[in-house]
Amino acid sequence: MDGLEQYVRTYVRDTETALDAPYLLAGLREVVPRLLKARAEGRTVFFFGNGGSAATSSHMAQDLGKLTIVGSKPRFRTLSLADPLPLILAWANDASYAEVFAEQVKSHGRPGDVAIGISGSGNSPNVLRALEEARRTGMTTVGLIGMGGGKMKALCDVSIVVPSGNMQHIEDVHHIVLHLLTAYLRDEHPPPDG
Repeated sequence: MDGLEQYVRTYVRDTETALDAPYLLAGLREVVPRLLKARAEGRTVFFFGNGGSAATSSHMAQDLGKLTIVGSKPRFRTLSLADPLPLILAWANDASYAEVFAEQVKSHGRPGDVAIGISGSGNSPNVLRALEEARRTGMTTVGLIGMGGGKMKALCDVSIVVPSGNMQHIEDVHHIVLHLLTAYLRDEHPPPDG
């Protein structure tokens, strides 16, 4: 086995290890009903994060908003707070970078909406501030986190904390959670009454 093959095998194994834990199903069992409620009530689901997590935020908002459109089911209202670059730069310049998401939550967030913060470390100041503002507003707060959850875990009603200290594995799992949630919410059928 050459060095590349060994590296690939180790990387895949470590990612599988990060996925093979009861936290994932337990977290999804808590997140799914909150998202279904938001959809049924016409609430907005906000996503935000930095760097790779900003890209995940955009990806999640797009997938959840578009790929779950099925028949006459209500549509998800989604918004990535990482996308309006001129607005982000204005807040960063005029206030501080720590406020770029919180100020958007102040403008757009309403009680009953859902705020999903994404942070590999769980300690991104602007994600923490947005979650604080979301809680003040009466929104449900959800975290996709790694590295033990950091300060972010305490600000979330529900957290999915990837049990890894490796940013690549954390982000890999965040993308799997994104696609799993989107597929399930597209395909799910509500349980019969009774």
